[in-house]
Amino acid sequence: MNFAEQKSHLRNHYRQKRKVHRTDVTYTYLMDSPEFQSARVIASYISYGDEPNTIDLNEAILKSGRTLLLPRVNSDTDVPSLDWIPWEGDTSQLTSRGKMLEPIGDADIRTELIDVVITPALQIDVEGYRLGQGGGYYDRALSQLAAWKVALIFPEEFSSDLLPREEHDIPVNAFATDEKIVRIN
Repeated sequence: MNFAEQKSHLRNHYRQKRKVHRTDVTYTYLMDSPEFQSARVIASYISYGDEPNTIDLNEAILKSGRTLLLPRVNSDTDVPSLDWIPWEGDTSQLTSRGKMLEPIGDADIRTELIDVVITPALQIDVEGYRLGQGGGYYDRALSQLAAWKVALIFPEEFSSDLLPREEHDIPVNAFATDEKIVRIN
């Protein structure tokens, strides 16, 4: 089995396990961390389905006066990528792409201004490598950002075993469960 097949198998396995988690827990305590306290621009996402819930965290970011960016898939290039769009909390400024909600607007923010990136993950290993949903969008985006990177997971989604990884996979600096932040590097 090659890496792509291993990852696909693991994604299916972890998606099944994820169905038992409560998604009404909040991650707003992240706002008290030094990384968030010093950040002016934070990139997040809008969770869906059985992902860790980002609604309260996104609201806390907005209430704090920081700039909140949300990702939008840019399919206009040979390799689809993520654009980061400022969002002020107006749900009428969102559109759906499959299960995901994406912001409407211009991608006019300079990515070097992003201080923190909150990423989704199905699983994180001890070296900070994440298993995402499989599109590769976040790894391509993270490779372009000097920001502090934190993945939101449920407590059981941390693995002491290394996940299969490819050359383009990018580790995060930390992961957060509903109770704590674990800094990796």
